Amino acid sequence: MPGSTPVSAPGEELAAQAALPAPARRRRRPRWLRNIGLIGSALVLAAIVLAALAAPWLAPHDPYFQSLNDRLLPPYFVDAERAVPAHPLGTDNLGRDYLSRLLYGARISLLIGFFAMVVSGLIGTLMGVLAGYFGGRTDTAVSFLVTTRLSLPIIMVALAVVSVFGGSLEVVVLVLGFLLWDRFAVVMRSATHQVRGREYILAAQAIGCSVPRILWQEVLPNVLSSLVVIASYEMAQAILLEAALSFLGLGVQPPLPSWGLMVSEAKEVMLFEPWMIMLPGAAICVLVLAINLLGDGIRDLTVPEGRA
Repeated sequence: MPGSTPVSAPGEELAAQAALPAPARRRRRPRWLRNIGLIGSALVLAAIVLAALAAPWLAPHDPYFQSLNDRLLPPYFVDAERAVPAHPLGTDNLGRDYLSRLLYGARISLLIGFFAMVVSGLIGTLMGVLAGYFGGRTDTAVSFLVTTRLSLPIIMVALAVVSVFGGSLEVVVLVLGFLLWDRFAVVMRSATHQVRGREYILAAQAIGCSVPRILWQEVLPNVLSSLVVIASYEMAQAILLEAALSFLGLGVQPPLPSWGLMVSEAKEVMLFEPWMIMLPGAAICVLVLAINLLGDGIRDLTVPEGRA
């Protein structure tokens, strides 16, 4: 009919999209599908988390079981003749299965990284949001606390505290949580300061909303993207610090299968059995890299198109 808009068939629309140049087709895809780093890091991190959760079913042996007759067996990729099928990644200097300890060690690293990030995130987010929203003396006090925290070396303070209170799992989580809040505070202060003058904040204040309600329902949802990005970085930082403390003997204590502790136990034979350090070291590297790439991918998704 005259003046009517022609309707194209689905097959014609698909053919038109296929006829577009490759760059144009890529631009039509969702942004997250175009971010290879985000997809790859999410898959790697999901595989590590699933392996940690399924460790009781995937581990071929008890990670604490010792057999001195089977000590220092090499994995298949190092020495296929000496390798034993029951221990595909070999055994450590006490005869414990290395694959089982790696799987259970993922649990320790993820637990410490996650809960240390939660503790530091709660402290830093609360301080940063209050400083950015109220400003004035609150901002000055928070800035003083951040400056004081930045003047303290994390490793030295962690070593001192852990040496006094012991190297249990709970102590390591709390120590790292109370030492890694400064970045949360700085980022949340800046993000809150940017949104506190927006129209929806002023409207909520005009209709008499309470301060806790404004902070919870108006401010926090609009700074959540920045919070997620900094949380991924702090989780990776906590995993590295736990590995460093365990390597120095003041982190997670034996016989827990921590990756940092496995590196520490392997340093005595690293010249003769270098694979004992390479395996947990590579596991730490892959986990931290996946978390950082995931946070970087989330940052790219949360910024406006063309600015990533």
